Amino acid sequence: MDIPHQLHTSLSTTTTPLPSLPWLTSLTTSRHPPPPLASLLATARTRLLCSDLTTPNLLDPQYAATHTLPPHLQQTHAATRETKLAQDVVVQVLDIEDISRSTWEQVEELEAVARGEGTRGREVVRLPTSTNNGNGAGEDGEGGVGEGTQDPGQGQAQQQQSGGGSSKNSTHKLVVQDCKGQKVHAIELKRVERLAVGKTFIGEKILLRAGTVVARGAVLLDPALCVVLGGKVEAWHRAWVDGRLARLREAAGAERRG
Repeated sequence: MDIPHQLHTSLSTTTTPLPSLPWLTSLTTSRHPPPPLASLLATARTRLLCSDLTTPNLLDPQYAATHTLPPHLQQTHAATRETKLAQDVVVQVLDIEDISRSTWEQVEELEAVARGEGTRGREVVRLPTSTNNGNGAGEDGEGGVGEGTQDPGQGQAQQQQSGGGSSKNSTHKLVVQDCKGQKVHAIELKRVERLAVGKTFIGEKILLRAGTVVARGAVLLDPALCVVLGGKVEAWHRAWVDGRLARLREAAGAERRG
């Protein structure tokens, strides 16, 4: 069995989205001689999780066909009180917000972060200004971030940039997208530990297990049926962080006018 087929077989036994053979072939032929199989697996997984799932020929066609949301989910199920996903679905995060906190509270927090200030109880503290690049792993997977893990420095840097600070009682609403480009809202039914503003990256991948509840066209996230795979689309995340304060100010102004 050649290297691309070996990688394809190995990845098919994991929760990682399954790439196409042409994509794996391109990955393995870019290095001469190719690295060890374990290193190639780590590289493949890192690059997959940092890619846009809607990229043509990225995913295995059969996998893509069987891991998507039902067509027109929000429109066709908007009046349906409750249904369940019949199959596993892989999605990527396009937006996340903490709906348990007021918009103005989040605006004030971000403005404090922009001034280089944070709060610890009633005490104002200065936050360090250095951040890392958030890529998570090298080209060949050295220092890579495995399933269900995240680099602590990465999370700290993102909290400084996006004003993260979700508590265990927070409730988050996300916009997620499947590999065919369909976008839906997803709301925590129960707290999912790895989902939080300041912790979740834009472009991060999530596997929704078969049996996940969909109510009124929105996916309800349950930690028992939700696998946060990790990843990040750098350009998306940077734009989201840079524009978050303006979006919150606009929303807060609309709330006041309303």
